[in-house]
Amino acid sequence: MKDLKLFLSIACCNLLMSCHAQMPTDSIADKMLIYQLSNGGWPKQLEDKSVVNYDLALTPELKEKIKATTAFHATFDNKATSREVIYLVKTYKKTQNKRYLRAAEKGLDYILEAQYANGGWPQYYPDKALYRSEITYNDDAMINVLNILQDIATQTNDFENVNASYVDKSKAAVSKGLSCILKTQIKQNEKLAIWAAQYDKDSMLPAKARAFEPASLSTSESASIVRFLMRFKNPSAEIRNSINGAVNWFTESEIKGYRFERERTGSGLIRDNSATVWARFYDLEKNIPIFGDRDNTVKLKLEDLSPERRNGYAWYGNWGQKLIEKDYPKWLASNGIK
Repeated sequence: MKDLKLFLSIACCNLLMSCHAQMPTDSIADKMLIYQLSNGGWPKQLEDKSVVNYDLALTPELKEKIKATTAFHATFDNKATSREVIYLVKTYKKTQNKRYLRAAEKGLDYILEAQYANGGWPQYYPDKALYRSEITYNDDAMINVLNILQDIATQTNDFENVNASYVDKSKAAVSKGLSCILKTQIKQNEKLAIWAAQYDKDSMLPAKARAFEPASLSTSESASIVRFLMRFKNPSAEIRNSINGAVNWFTESEIKGYRFERERTGSGLIRDNSATVWARFYDLEKNIPIFGDRDNTVKLKLEDLSPERRNGYAWYGNWGQKLIEKDYPKWLASNGIK
């Protein structure tokens, strides 16, 4: 009898190992599992400040660098964590390899844990050094996370494959995140405008980040915030007012007849009658373009910046154009708003 039990046990183990060995894999997803930190998040840089790059071969030296990277490096900046969760969920759908789904869900646990009670997300978690603990719309960090959670809440974009227990959790997190977005929208002369890139996590007031990123209205991030708000079916009056206010601000603040070119000899605006641009940052009250330098000074003219900063940043862009010309009319029509 004992021999039979031992035989069956060994047979079962061999079967499981065989099934696991035959499970379809994905080379990028496999690397993501190795890069994932102990708290479920992912870094954008390793301990030695080298950038995470899934195209690189996993040499013994690189594996040691990954192993040496602590959970303090987990971040939402530069699409870190959101990029991996999305990729792993989609790859699980194709391969049915549950290792990918488990890693994605561990990432979701990290996302949910990192949210503040006021609904915002920091740039890094749990690291609170410098500006890393600020509520961060910058580079779409918070919006990337909210789009994932809204996908779970609405069971779309392959996120119907995650455990059903995440649906209610995601709905609650989205509700808090939406409240944060509506509370942090800037008003100018009692009119709703757009958003800053960062906010103090306690006061929820606009805050500066890097030396050349002053507290200001931020066009690129605001366009992404509006598109997120447009995802809600049967939007409340508050959401409608928020979208209308932001789109009106973009319309009133557009700079027609110019395009922006970045050059070593001196980036700047170039005459182009077919183009429309917006500055990257605007003064919170005066609503005029402003430009930050590495010495923490704020300039009113692009040409007054140090050459390194003038040529090393996208100071103008067409961030509001598609929003005004395509997204907004489509949103109005789909919601029967005239």
